[in-house]
Amino acid sequence: MVVVGNGQAGIQLADSLRKEGHSGPITVIGEEEHFPYQRPPLSKDYLVAAAGGGAPAPLPLRAGKFFADNDVDSLLGVAVAGIDRAGHTVTLADGTVLGYSKLVLATGAANRGLTVPGAGLAGIHGLRTLADAEAVHAALGTARRVVVIGAGFIGLEFAAAARARGLEVTVLEYAGRPMARALSPAMSEWFAAAHADMGTVLRLGEGIASFQDDGAGHVAAAVSTTGTVYPADLVLAGVGVSPRTELAEAAGLVVENGVAVDASLRTSDPDIYALGDCASYPQAHAGIRLRLESVQNATDQARHLARTLAGTHPDGQQPYADLPWFWSQQGPLKLQIAGLMHPGDETVVRGDPAAGKFSVFCFRRGELTAAESVNQPADHLAARRLLTHKLPLTPEQATDPDFDLKAYSKAVPVPA
Repeated sequence: MVVVGNGQAGIQLADSLRKEGHSGPITVIGEEEHFPYQRPPLSKDYLVAAAGGGAPAPLPLRAGKFFADNDVDSLLGVAVAGIDRAGHTVTLADGTVLGYSKLVLATGAANRGLTVPGAGLAGIHGLRTLADAEAVHAALGTARRVVVIGAGFIGLEFAAAARARGLEVTVLEYAGRPMARALSPAMSEWFAAAHADMGTVLRLGEGIASFQDDGAGHVAAAVSTTGTVYPADLVLAGVGVSPRTELAEAAGLVVENGVAVDASLRTSDPDIYALGDCASYPQAHAGIRLRLESVQNATDQARHLARTLAGTHPDGQQPYADLPWFWSQQGPLKLQIAGLMHPGDETVVRGDPAAGKFSVFCFRRGELTAAESVNQPADHLAARRLLTHKLPLTPEQATDPDFDLKAYSKAVPVPA
């Protein structure tokens, strides 16, 4: 078994394969030289912790002895140059050739770059890898004015972390509301106001047009699509990611907004699988092919694929149909999402938005489709139970403060 990628999906797969009883050789290949680490804290906990001084350390995905204890061969700092499907081999950049019986692509995604004039200036950063986080951490030591491009999860997590350090922060977002792809309009607008209350200047309907040079090759300002000039000595670009599909494309695998897989996470080659951020799959809850970028999707797909490869699904081979859920920590605000909201869904509010503890429940033709919760973990867990087991809930029940949502949802357990 060869796994290309040692992020959340790849490491979870190796772990789950051993737990499911797979006894054959497992090799996990990672491009970065660092021991596998958790990415989500890089845009929040890592940077907030840095405010106290010293160099923060990344959180490992597993304990240091994991690979030896589980007889997993880990190759670090090594890129895969190509796949020979006919020969069932992968060739590494150093010329090493590894054979495989089953190959799993867990190659993740890469930040989209900015292509506007001045995008190559020093002081303009992305934030996905540990190297990115270390560079941003070093820059924060002298930065005073920060411009964030993009009001998605990463951009707003970073904006909140920068505000926690007392920096001036301006966020430019081309869309008319923050986190527009992920959130209902009601929740999106609430977060816009919440970040304004933190002191962040949020400019909606403004994209980035160019950057100005300070004369020494470092960014001095960001110029928006309205022509407004925003002084900056640090810029964070959070404009989304693209799936890492280069290997799959070169090998002739079908690619459709990611490496295309079926409900068993198998690619167009029966001996090659893909999962996590790099893969698009038939999403059971949405009814369409999707590619999801989340820890939950990566880890749940890995557990599912491990059972498929080990032949240990309780009822035989099963399609992957786990409920998607997401989270984001933006300063004191913990956002948790269960399910997938669709444009046009009816929304109702449960709780008190003014107190910063509430949920937005989304319905389509009277059926619950998603729930977005702020600092309300009990609502989130209840929604996950309801959506996973397709328990009915009406908008009237969702908004009734006397309706015991938690007790109602516990008619069935939440899967581990």
